[in-house]
Amino acid sequence: MAVDEDFGQQFKPQKKKSDSDDDKRRKNVKPGSLMKAVMRAGGGETTPTDGDQVIYHCTIRTQDGVVVESTCAELGGKDVPIRQVLGKTKMILGLLDGIPTMFKGEIAMFKMKPEMHYGEDDCPVSVADGFPKDAELHFEIELIDFSKVKVISEDLGVLKKVTEEGQGWETPREPYEVKAWISVKSGDGKMIMSRTQGEPFFFTFGKSEVPKGLEMGLGTMTRGEKAVIYVTNQYLTRCSLIPAVEDITEVYFEVELVHFVQVRDVLGDGRLIKRRIHDGRGEFPMDCPLHDSLLRVHYKGMLLNEENIVFYDTKVDNNRSAFGVPFRRRVPEGFEMCIRLMLPGEIALVTCPPDYAYDKFPRPANVPQGACVQWEIELLDYEKQKDWTGLNFRQIMEDVEKTKGTGNRLFKEGKFELAKAKYDHVLREFNHVNPQDDEEGKEFSDARNLLHLNVAACFLKMGEHKKSIEACNKVLDANPVHVKALYRRGMAYMSAGDFEEARDDFNKINHQKSTAKAALLRLKKEEQEFLKRARKQFKGLFDKKPGEIAEAGVKRYRRSSY
Repeated sequence: MAVDEDFGQQFKPQKKKSDSDDDKRRKNVKPGSLMKAVMRAGGGETTPTDGDQVIYHCTIRTQDGVVVESTCAELGGKDVPIRQVLGKTKMILGLLDGIPTMFKGEIAMFKMKPEMHYGEDDCPVSVADGFPKDAELHFEIELIDFSKVKVISEDLGVLKKVTEEGQGWETPREPYEVKAWISVKSGDGKMIMSRTQGEPFFFTFGKSEVPKGLEMGLGTMTRGEKAVIYVTNQYLTRCSLIPAVEDITEVYFEVELVHFVQVRDVLGDGRLIKRRIHDGRGEFPMDCPLHDSLLRVHYKGMLLNEENIVFYDTKVDNNRSAFGVPFRRRVPEGFEMCIRLMLPGEIALVTCPPDYAYDKFPRPANVPQGACVQWEIELLDYEKQKDWTGLNFRQIMEDVEKTKGTGNRLFKEGKFELAKAKYDHVLREFNHVNPQDDEEGKEFSDARNLLHLNVAACFLKMGEHKKSIEACNKVLDANPVHVKALYRRGMAYMSAGDFEEARDDFNKINHQKSTAKAALLRLKKEEQEFLKRARKQFKGLFDKKPGEIAEAGVKRYRRSSY
């Protein structure tokens, strides 16, 4: 047994700009309060640090060797090791300072004065009545393992240790369909369910088909990732993976995330469903096809019946060449609605009801009237925004007008997010445009200002008043008297209920008498409506005598329980 007599000197508080709570706890520690003796050497070259999860067995003895408490079965424990996160779990000072000196597999004896264990003033860890917390104690620690973990829940009830990195960046979320190999072990290492039983487990994210803690951990995993997810009992719910949870303290889920697909309820009523079965390239909605795009797709159409009869396949019926189709009014409505949500390279499986399939569109002869269909669609590519490299200023501005026109059509159709994406795309490309003279500079500036104001209009329709104001400010910073920008910012202020700011903006465009007059009349009406609603809402609230409770015309909210 190797004894480190100077062990306590390793834990003198280090000077920092601001002491942590643990550093403050160490200030009253006297030399010799914590001593260590190595009983069995560990392996490796690293020791645990803050943020690491540590798993260890612990036996506490008095100076006479009497066992006070133990996790080991042979000493009366449940044989379930302790699992904590350094720097996050509340721990006694002796272990907080001692465990970081240990190597994996090491067994050490720590001799602790009361101020280093549960006898510390304001100790953050409680013990049962009768525990000898005022005595010097010996803690025998076996460090089983330590590793970096991701904290999933703030109370440390769900943690994840990555054993093999996955691919990509996307993680499953509601309502994705998920396939994963899962094995389940109890805290003492006993197998509850092995991954060798049958096929990968299939479930729908967000449907409570797996324990809550497991789903929380899976929600941080990427495709192909392998991990151990540690879940305590408050995050366990009964399911086919764990039929009974009453007597389980914690569970280790060993998980390999095989696959997940995005499931989108396009209509919101469960009839038109898009399942993504292969990822695309780009960012939604910026890189999705819009109106008047020329699509290049492969697709296979099937009847949604027991036989899944294929009625058309571009790889067979179109001589394996991709199907080029203009976006508007050339494909069934359900087909178009789903492709609008796809990225280049994406493959999706779409189930479609008859009224969005071929009931309002020329049906193939082999598709019965009223039939539900399923399409397997691969979006190969589509006609994208022109590359401005090599174009002169006039050609660029012509393309800007075309793109802006597409955005304007989307805006009129109420598709404000997609319209904004079109305007934003041009604004980003404008960063690489250099007008050659004053005339081009003015045209360029006017076009850019108009695009910012179109973005502001989109935000206003989307209820994002603050962002609408910020977009207007980009124009007003360069031209503080820009009439359209003042008017639109005033409308945003008015919609947000900031009537004084709105009035200031409308008054600044007073030289545009008709516009200003109409805006100020609308503002006055909005103010009057607001005050009328307020008076109605709080009518009688202050009309009662002292001690009485007024019945105000407002909803009563209970104070949150947390």
